[in-house]
Amino acid sequence: MNKITTYFRESYKELAEKVTWPTWPQLQQSTMIVLAATIVITFIVLAMDTVIGNGLKFIYKQIF
Repeated sequence: MNKITTYFRESYKELAEKVTWPTWPQLQQSTMIVLAATIVITFIVLAMDTVIGNGLKFIYKQIF
């Protein structure tokens, strides 16, 4: 039981004292970067899906 108590005590100490938390502007900037990257990747996947889907439709029309 002593090991568990020590673990939680040290974990809390590390979280409260040793972790460097981002400032509010840094957090906003990181959020905007992630949001922009998500939107870009979404459009890339959408474009790939559309191109491949149309290509397969074309091939199926030629075969069948």
